[in-house]
Amino acid sequence: MAAGTDVPDLQAPPPWRRLVDWFGPPRDYRLVRFVMLRLLGLVYLFAFLSLLYQVLPLLGSDGLTPAARYLDAAHRSGVGFWKLPTIFWLDCSDATLVWSARLGVVLSLLVLFGLADAPILLVLWILYGSFVHVGQVWYAYGWEIELLEVGFLAIFLAPPLDPRPLGARPPPLVVIVLYRWLVFRIMLGAGLIKWRHDDCWRSLTCLDHHFETQPVPNPISPLLHHLPHWVHAGGVAYNHVVELLLPLLVFGPRRLRLIAGAGMLLFQLILISSGNLSFLSWLTIIPIIACFDDDLLCKLVPRKLRGWLAARRRLARPSRGQRIAAGVLAAVIALLSLDPIANLASSHQHMNASYEPFALCNSYGAFGSVGKQRYELVFEGTRDELGPDARWREYEFPCKPGDPNRRPCILGPWHWRLDWQVWFAAMAPPPRTPWVAYTAWNNLWIYRFIDALLIADPGIRSLLAHDPFGDTPPRYLRIVRYHYRFADSGGAWWVREPAGMWLGPVARGDPRLRAALERQGFEPR
Repeated sequence: MAAGTDVPDLQAPPPWRRLVDWFGPPRDYRLVRFVMLRLLGLVYLFAFLSLLYQVLPLLGSDGLTPAARYLDAAHRSGVGFWKLPTIFWLDCSDATLVWSARLGVVLSLLVLFGLADAPILLVLWILYGSFVHVGQVWYAYGWEIELLEVGFLAIFLAPPLDPRPLGARPPPLVVIVLYRWLVFRIMLGAGLIKWRHDDCWRSLTCLDHHFETQPVPNPISPLLHHLPHWVHAGGVAYNHVVELLLPLLVFGPRRLRLIAGAGMLLFQLILISSGNLSFLSWLTIIPIIACFDDDLLCKLVPRKLRGWLAARRRLARPSRGQRIAAGVLAAVIALLSLDPIANLASSHQHMNASYEPFALCNSYGAFGSVGKQRYELVFEGTRDELGPDARWREYEFPCKPGDPNRRPCILGPWHWRLDWQVWFAAMAPPPRTPWVAYTAWNNLWIYRFIDALLIADPGIRSLLAHDPFGDTPPRYLRIVRYHYRFADSGGAWWVREPAGMWLGPVARGDPRLRAALERQGFEPR
C-alpha cells in the first residue's frame, strides 16, 4: 500500500516476481557462450593435436593396440555400432585415422578463432567420440567422457547456423542450466569419492604425498611438496569446501552462484599450476563458466571493450527451433541422470562411469585414493652379453620421471598417453608370472612395446624423448622398478632407489615373448 492511503501500490511486484528476483533478473549469456566455446576449441585442438602425433604408434595397424584389430574382435563378439559408436566401422585404415585427426585439428581451430556453430561442433563430437570408442586403454580416462558430454551440450549451446563470435541470438537458458548440472556432478562426484575412499582425505594428510606421487609432476610440484604440513592440511580443507559445498550453490541465488563459480575456477587454476593433468582442468573450467553471466564478464574486460560488447547485447529470445531442441535435450538428460544420481548416493560409488554408449550423462570423480610412494618403470637396454659387466642404458620418455637430474616437464593441455600408462603400470608390483597371462593394470601393451624396441621400430620410438641406441636396437631389454622421491636440495630433482626387477632381460626372438604375443594374436616383429 502507498503511504497514507488505501490505494494499492501498483508498483509493488507480484509474489512470483519476488521469487524471480531472488534468483536474479533475466541475464544474457552471449559472452558466456563466447568464452565457453573458445575454451572448448582450445581443448579440442590439444586433444586432436596430441592424437595426430600419437595415433599411429598407439592405434595404427603397427601400433601397440591396433584399432582395426579391436573392431574386428568386437565384430566377432557380436558388438556393433550401437554398442560401440564410431565412424571407423566404415574404414579403420591408417590413412583414415590420420585424416580424421587432421580434420579435428582444422575444425578445432575454427571454433577457437570464433567460427563455431552447431554443425561444426556436431562433427567434432562425432570425430572425437569415434577415437574414444576405439582408443582402448589409452582413452580409459574420466576426461575423455567428460569431453564428450561437454562437446555434446555445446552443439545446443552454439547458434544453429550462425558461426559469428557473438551471434545474434542468445543461447537457450536450459543449456546453461544443464552445464551447471554437469559441473555439479563433476565437483560433487570428485568430493564424495575422496571422502569415501581414502582416510587421508578425512585426516587432511593427502597433500603430504599427492604432489610427489601424482601422475606427471611439473617444476612447481617439488616446491609444493616441501611446504609444511599445515599448508597441505589447509589445501585439503579447501578441496573439501570446493568439491562438497560449492556445488550445492550452483542452482542458488545469483550471488551464491557467482561465489561458487569463482571458488571452483580458482581451484582448477591451482590444479593446472601444480601438476600435469592433461586437459582435465582446462575442460572442467568450461561448465564452471556457465555459473557466470554477461553482466559479470563485461566488468572483467577492458573498459574500451565494454561499450562495443554492450552494443551487441540484446535480450532477444532463442529461435523456436532452438527452444524445442533444448527442451528435448533437457528431457533426455533428466532421464539419463538417474544412474549418475544413484551413483552419487551410493556407498560403492564408481569414480568415472558411462551408462550408455554415447557418454551423454556420466559419473565423475578424481583421486579417490592417493599413493604414498612413487614407483617408476625404467626401460633399459644393452648391446653387451648378459653379465655383471653389461652396460645398461635407459630410454627416456617425454614427460615421465626417468633421469633424476632432468627437470619435470610442463605439458599444459597436452597429453602423453604412453607416459601415463607406464605410471599406472608402475603401481603394480612385479608380476609373478609375467610371460603367462599377466593382465593387471591393462599392461598387455607392454609386450608389444618391448618387441618394438628390440627391432628399433621408428613409429614406436617416436613416442620416446630419447632412444640411447638409435637405429641399431639393443640385444637385450629389461624393465627395472625404482622408488622415486623429490630431492631435498642440490642439483638433482629426484632421488631414486631400485625396488626390484619388474621384467627380466629379454632378447629378440625369446620364446617367452613370442608366446606372450601369440596369446594376444600378434606375430613377433
